[in-house]
Amino acid sequence: MANDKPGAIQIETFADHHVITQPNPLRKVLRRVSEKDLDDPVARAEKALAGLSGEFKNWMAIEADRLSAAHAIILKTGFTSTTREELFRAAHDIKGDAATFGYPSAGAAAESLCRIIEHAPNLDEVPSDLIAHHINAIQAIVRDRTKLDTVSMASELSRKLRGVADEYLTYANRHRPEHLEAILAPGLVPHD
Repeated sequence: MANDKPGAIQIETFADHHVITQPNPLRKVLRRVSEKDLDDPVARAEKALAGLSGEFKNWMAIEADRLSAAHAIILKTGFTSTTREELFRAAHDIKGDAATFGYPSAGAAAESLCRIIEHAPNLDEVPSDLIAHHINAIQAIVRDRTKLDTVSMASELSRKLRGVADEYLTYANRHRPEHLEAILAPGLVPHD
């Protein structure tokens, strides 16, 4: 070896190549633990989530109520940049939290609502029932999740809402091809 100094680059020379070995500064900070003391961070995280799971229904109810309140303001005042943003944020938060909290169908319905808000050329022209049906579905899914027969019904409801929303957005954006690709793309939210 050309250089044996600890912490320095080592170069081994061969007839047709060189092997360069860089020092690993992490070896100084690495702490070895015995097999019996191994920590599983995933198991710790799952245990912490399990401890919080009793609160999930309350948290989702609060998020669903926030969505309904945003919609109620829109029904009174109409769409403005502020009311649009609040409705989108409330739906987006549900979309992001729903699967973690055990409400994947609510997440799918919220994703569909987000898509309407994002891709409708003019929100004032979106049928008010289309938005109301999404919000009512999310409320029902959150409220009735504990009943055994509601899981498949919630999944079917979310799927149908997405279909109706996609059909409307495809029609509303028929003259805006740059939006059609995003509208026809598959959803990102996991379904039941």
